[in-house]
Amino acid sequence: MVCLQISNKNKQTNKNCFLKSCNACFSCTVVSPPYTIYMGKDKYENEDLIKYGWPEDIWFHVDKLSSAHVYLRMPKGTTIEDIPKEVLIDCTQLVKNNSIQGCKMNNINVVYTPWGNLKKTADMDVGQIGFHRQKEVKIVAVEKKINEIINRLEKTQEERYPDLAAEKESRDREERSEKKAQLQEQKKKEKEEMKMKKEMEELRCCMLLKC
Repeated sequence: MVCLQISNKNKQTNKNCFLKSCNACFSCTVVSPPYTIYMGKDKYENEDLIKYGWPEDIWFHVDKLSSAHVYLRMPKGTTIEDIPKEVLIDCTQLVKNNSIQGCKMNNINVVYTPWGNLKKTADMDVGQIGFHRQKEVKIVAVEKKINEIINRLEKTQEERYPDLAAEKESRDREERSEKKAQLQEQKKKEKEEMKMKKEMEELRCCMLLKC
């Protein structure tokens, strides 16, 4: 797996691909929250990324041409509509540059969609995907390659060999724990509200008896 940190300082990333801080500098604008782009080096790694993607991931591919599968990891609670323009440009430039045909062409289209919209069936070839809902697939035009962006991204390139299944399970386990805690908090709140309601009712009855 090849990982790319969007950074305006051109510093090497540490051994943890999904860093806690990441800035986009295409327009010299600091982007917050942080973002990470990653992609597989071949169709077999692409297959694993399809299988073990996160709900926060956005998938990019050159339309109608062979290219790398590029993913953008979004912060929790955000959607595809929240991708900053500068980050979107970085992603489209990266996927264009990693297309054998697309990197030599001007005026291509890049498609992108949430990971959850990727459809994989048993009859598909390795690395091949479809979509559950075509209306959730967005298209953006890329006029030409911007060398400054590619050079900046490549300076942050780091190869790693993660256990994708373990990372996905860790992420899902954390989410389950958060939901469990939220449910317990909600039940506690409801119990307190019922207790208060009962106490208010008892107080009202007591006041009526005194009258």
